[in-house]
Amino acid sequence: MKIKKLGLGLSLGLMLSATACGANNNKAAESGNSETKTYKIAISQYVEHPSLDATREGFLAALKDAGIVEGENLKVDLQNAQADSSNNLSIAQKIAADKNDLVLAIATPSAQSVVQAEDKETPILFAAVTDPLDAKIVSDLEHPGGNVSGASDTNPESITRLMAFIAEQLPDVKKLGLIINEGEPNAVVMADIAKTELDKHGIELVKAAITNTSEVKQAAESLVGRVDALYITLDNSVVSAVDTIIQTANDNKLPFFSADRDTVEKGAFATVGFKYYDHGYQVGQMAVEVLKNGTSPGEMKVTMQEKLDLILNLKAAAAQGIEVTDAMKAAVADPDNNIIQ
Repeated sequence: MKIKKLGLGLSLGLMLSATACGANNNKAAESGNSETKTYKIAISQYVEHPSLDATREGFLAALKDAGIVEGENLKVDLQNAQADSSNNLSIAQKIAADKNDLVLAIATPSAQSVVQAEDKETPILFAAVTDPLDAKIVSDLEHPGGNVSGASDTNPESITRLMAFIAEQLPDVKKLGLIINEGEPNAVVMADIAKTELDKHGIELVKAAITNTSEVKQAAESLVGRVDALYITLDNSVVSAVDTIIQTANDNKLPFFSADRDTVEKGAFATVGFKYYDHGYQVGQMAVEVLKNGTSPGEMKVTMQEKLDLILNLKAAAAQGIEVTDAMKAAVADPDNNIIQ
């Protein structure tokens, strides 16, 4: 009898131990599932160029810093329209047909297409959009509502300050040439602001219109002899071929101004702006709120870049025949970072 009781006790003990282990394993599995939750994000980018690429890199870096890492717990479906409107539309439709935890649209055309094609539930964030209201991406910047928000990559003050810099520091500039694709709403908005500001300084804005990237070189060359300097906005078709503008500016000693820092780093002389990597990082932080905390994009206000500075490229100045004065350098608030040697 004692042997039987001992055997029964051992059996019960083993059963209880197994039950406890099973419960602990279940808790560990549940904890593991929470820690290893995977996310799927679709990115629609209108075209490849330094500013938009830096935006995407900054976005993914913010996710990584929050523990959402591509190749580990994040799957990214990156689609690039190569500045083709038909590609852009089909990409938006493809993304809408998939199940994603979040969609990022980079540049105005991509954001417009994604918002039109996507359902009203999937969270959508945008970046590198000049005027979200004019583009009808959102109807209210403070309270977007619905499932869409993001960050604008322009601040009208940046254009105002750049046009004032041109007028004050390069008094010989009486005509400013603008290469523009007027099919891009963002480019038109910025061009209108620039013209208004230039009118105040008695400077004429001379446009050279294009319809696609392949026409940029010819448009730049058409302005030689007709203008005293060149300027481009955040115009995706134009920025994609900016190397040809830089070459034209250098060959003909024409000061070249841009609306973004990345183009200045490549060879434009000056802008008033910021780093697009930081812009993308800012939107990435919004994505973390959506993915980890369940915040609706519609509850997040659309942000814009507040920290602006004059950015100068001294090598570009030399190539374009510009004498960089002490007054120009003094206008840079953060010379260590924003005077490019």
